[in-house]
Amino acid sequence: MSIQVPRGTYDVLPDQAAKWQAAEEKIRELCKLYQYKEIRTPVFEQTELFQRGVGDTTDIVQKEMYSFTDRGDRSLTLRPEGTASVVRSYVENKLFGLPDQPVKLYYMGPMFRYERPQAGRTRQFVQFGIEAIGSKHPAVDAEVIALAMDVYRSLGLKKLRLVINSLGDTESRNAHRDALVMHFSPRIDEFCHDCQTRLEKNPLRILDCKVDRDHPLMATAPALTNYLNEESQDYFDQVKAFLAGLDIAYTVDPNLVRGLDYYNHTAFEIMSDAEGFGAITTLAGGGRYNGLVEDLGGPASPGIGFAMSIERLLLALEMEKVEIGEAADLDVFVAVLDEASRQDAFRLVRDFRANGISADMDYAGKKLKAQMKAADRKSARFTIVLGETEIAEQRAGIKTMETGETDQVAFADMADAVKRKLSGEES
Repeated sequence: MSIQVPRGTYDVLPDQAAKWQAAEEKIRELCKLYQYKEIRTPVFEQTELFQRGVGDTTDIVQKEMYSFTDRGDRSLTLRPEGTASVVRSYVENKLFGLPDQPVKLYYMGPMFRYERPQAGRTRQFVQFGIEAIGSKHPAVDAEVIALAMDVYRSLGLKKLRLVINSLGDTESRNAHRDALVMHFSPRIDEFCHDCQTRLEKNPLRILDCKVDRDHPLMATAPALTNYLNEESQDYFDQVKAFLAGLDIAYTVDPNLVRGLDYYNHTAFEIMSDAEGFGAITTLAGGGRYNGLVEDLGGPASPGIGFAMSIERLLLALEMEKVEIGEAADLDVFVAVLDEASRQDAFRLVRDFRANGISADMDYAGKKLKAQMKAADRKSARFTIVLGETEIAEQRAGIKTMETGETDQVAFADMADAVKRKLSGEES
């Protein structure tokens, strides 16, 4: 019996890793420009963190978490999302005491959810997210959205759609909650068991149901935007004004509901409109969570953030036929005519690498013809062949593969000669 990768997971092979690295490099570059600093939290946390932070009524907590009991009889969970862990760290390490607020953080790493695997959605996935904690100014909301859009645009995606909504403050949400209960109650028995449970606990979650999304009551459900009080409406108007000032186009969707309980005020999603992307078009989502820090034991510290799946980012690039992360070409391939030359070739390769020149050689004992074919496959810019004569004279030819020209150079000067060629000082 062969052992295979667990369902819902996958291997990133070398020919794909370059794409991941290119995307991650661009993300880190943008975070530096926006002054977001990296935070790394544990892959597993106390289960209670996600029960309190994400919400007991969410599908994530009820159905999708990987939880286990350790040898100390503690319930632990592989993190299903990043915000709760970051906020836990913000509180535990007293980052609210730093002089510069908001504290602007980003994370990138694996998350785990037990859900049905499909294109761009797996049980282990890599998520990039940012959190800006410590400011309730609407300009921060616009900045967070702008950073998310910049990630996609900078990598070459064009078929994007930004959808925003306001979930309002507590007063607004309570008024909307009462309206939802009145709306759904007469026919709640037509909905799935989860929705029936949510009616009293959190009726807003009904709007996010995948099972009953085509039920006619969904289309006529009262919109939260109609229940925003004056303060919430003013806040939402300011967010829209800041987005307009950045020339970021958006669509307001009154039915947009994020799948986590901690959101309030601004909520947003970025969709892909690329042909062939599939039914689930969301690339990224986020919003404001002004009460989460207090829920996890910290002082009043409003926050906002977003998260995006790197897998879905790469899928969108594939759908739009955008190529990133081409494999790096090899600078020098050192071939040998016989085993006696291998020690000198090995030292020469090491010297190239020590001088910042990518170099490789044969380790399989192939004949010279096969070695040169390997150099071609690796797209080597230069090749060097060592044999008895070259070892005796301590010099060899550097062949430029593009032109076929060969220059004889002493071993001691090899690295400098290749550097000059790479820089264009020598043709």
